[in-house]
Amino acid sequence: TAGVAAEALFEAIASEAQRRIVDFNPQEIAKMAWAFACAGWDRSRVFLELGAVAAERLVDLNEKDKSQLYLVVLYFQIEWPDLNFPLASHLGSFKAAYVREEP
Repeated sequence: TAGVAAEALFEAIASEAQRRIVDFNPQEIAKMAWAFACAGWDRSRVFLELGAVAAERLVDLNEKDKSQLYLVVLYFQIEWPDLNFPLASHLGSFKAAYVREEP
């Protein structure tokens, strides 16, 4: 959001994503979760729904998807330590897929 508050924009994207999430492929789920995490989105419901759908499609995730989801799981655990993220039990395999990108 380039340092500009965009609550209405993120709410609209989140609402549309929640409406269409069953149609998302694994890559779209990972990218959507990653985009919300990068923007510092603070609505746990979106991450919980994305995580639940991704958990159902684990076999379809490629290494890049897993790498992105590794960072999403870490973000979720920092933001909401008392909530159980659906993908938390897969942190080890996501971490194994993680490749740090140099800036």
